[in-house]
Amino acid sequence: MKTLRDIGEDALIDRLVGLVPRDPNPAAGPGDDCAVIDRDPKSPTLLLLKTDALVEHIHFLPDTPPRAVGWKAAARVVSDFAAMGGRPEYFLVTLALSPETAVAWAEDLYRGIGDCLEKFGGVLAGGESSSVPPGSAAVISIAATGSVRREQVVLRSTAKPGDALLVTGRLGGSLQSKHLNFTPRLSETNWLVSEYKPTAMMDISDGLAKDLPRLAGASGCGFVIDRTALPLTPGSTPAQALGDGEDFEILCAIEPARVPGLLAAWHAVFPDLPLTKIGELVQSGAGESLTGGWDHFAGH
Repeated sequence: MKTLRDIGEDALIDRLVGLVPRDPNPAAGPGDDCAVIDRDPKSPTLLLLKTDALVEHIHFLPDTPPRAVGWKAAARVVSDFAAMGGRPEYFLVTLALSPETAVAWAEDLYRGIGDCLEKFGGVLAGGESSSVPPGSAAVISIAATGSVRREQVVLRSTAKPGDALLVTGRLGGSLQSKHLNFTPRLSETNWLVSEYKPTAMMDISDGLAKDLPRLAGASGCGFVIDRTALPLTPGSTPAQALGDGEDFEILCAIEPARVPGLLAAWHAVFPDLPLTKIGELVQSGAGESLTGGWDHFAGH
């Protein structure tokens, strides 16, 4: 009997989404950073839907400050809205906690969620709570709605061979607390889609080695990268930049002729945040392959 460990996360998703009713004409469905719903063809905006979960011992440790856990739980969702060129709006929070959890822990968790919403927008609309059996891990799940202007939505699947690949910020080092205090690139991507709209975009949550092949595959492309160009978090190696994950930086593709203008404008607007060209997309079947990154069911 095959197990989830045998097939991995991506193959599991491919299997499961075919077992339930789906929108026959989605603007973007399972497989992108957010689901995109076109409720009204006359509306200037599209609806974005996102859900994400943190699990104790997977995404945080028992001694992690709860306010940092709350920030991370909300910021991961904000990062996905950023990756679509949109903005967050309404949040639902589900907590599954041990009855022995300190009230102060839960309160600080919500303070961290509130810190993120105050900084990036969005409001709490509701949620749910449940107990877990003794010894079970705590789970914090956040679902949210957002919106994006119709002409500014960016998918993973719309790049083409020859497009340049760029990343924001620096990669690697998530285990040195970076994964708890990252900044979602919301203002940066909102500027980007209005000034130099990418041909494809996603955030880097499972590591560049895992997420770049996803973007390339969704667009029907291969890829090549320059490992010497990878922007490294101080103290990190190229291998860690490829495989650590939880960078929550933005990976995007853009037509090569637009790259010089984009880089010049970016560095003028965001002088403290690098934007680095790391490679390009090529024809499907060409290019290179990458291994590494995080797969929940493979455990690495």
